[in-house]
Amino acid sequence: MADISFTVPKSDSGATVKILQDLVKEQKMGEVECDNKITKLSVVGVGMKSHSGVAAKMFDSLANEGINILMISTSEIAISCVIESKYTELGVRTLHEVFGLAQS
Repeated sequence: MADISFTVPKSDSGATVKILQDLVKEQKMGEVECDNKITKLSVVGVGMKSHSGVAAKMFDSLANEGINILMISTSEIAISCVIESKYTELGVRTLHEVFGLAQS
């Protein structure tokens, strides 16, 4: 048995759950869970290939604000974290500030 997690736009969540429930029933698998109270925050840029520590900086800054990371996904140019949606604004402001993107 394995757990599989992924995100879709909230507007697609109902249709996605229906499709997955049909598949789970057909294949006699486990169950489908959907959490609509999450947000995915991403840091994106080709500079991540040559700059080490971006992930650590992102994770540390969110942790310092008391924001728990529920899931992490990475690629060569992006790091994404899933957090509770109630922390969306704080998370965005925190990442803007720590990466020097905040408006003056």
